[in-house]
Amino acid sequence: MTESGAQSGPTALRIILGAHLRRMREAAGISRSDAGWEIRSSESKVSRMELGRVGFKERDVSDLLTLYGLDDGEERDRLLSLARDANNPGWWHRFGDVLPSWFHSYLDLESAAQLIRTYELQFVPGLLQTPEYVRAVVQLGRGLIPAEEVERRVALRVNRQEILTRPSPVRLWAVVDESVLRRPIGGVKSMRLQLEYLLEATHMPNLTLQVM
Repeated sequence: MTESGAQSGPTALRIILGAHLRRMREAAGISRSDAGWEIRSSESKVSRMELGRVGFKERDVSDLLTLYGLDDGEERDRLLSLARDANNPGWWHRFGDVLPSWFHSYLDLESAAQLIRTYELQFVPGLLQTPEYVRAVVQLGRGLIPAEEVERRVALRVNRQEILTRPSPVRLWAVVDESVLRRPIGGVKSMRLQLEYLLEATHMPNLTLQVM
């Protein structure tokens, strides 16, 4: 969980912990090369850790904290707990069968964000799509898709939308082209439900929706 109260997945936690370790290393006046030696690895491994691009071994983090001179037991425990959490998969991993691997990091950062800005030319922003609209978008240009896969993709998108209504919700600023509201995705009924939902959603204090 970030300071804002947002639930964070492994990518965001690795970035947070990596940045913290970098600040501690620099404050201690220790080079990446020396830090790499301490954890029986290399300078490049330390660099990747500080950038949040690799997972963390609790032993490595513990050794680095000792090297950097961290004496505060409570802070040490907090950072080691963060290292453990950074290795846990996010909720979206259960949708791995319908989710490309590159999209995992995006969802991770999306769930940890405090503010999201988006501009859409073709479709209603994903975080504001109704299940009926999602169902229609998923099937566009894909031919015949098994009904189970369609519903899995719908469920994934609906789960993503929870960041708008959680206790510390993300702020969403969405700008859409007017054609998005006129393009009949899924037919008349689907679009009517979608437009009604957008009107209701504009009452959310954390949402700004603009039409260009």
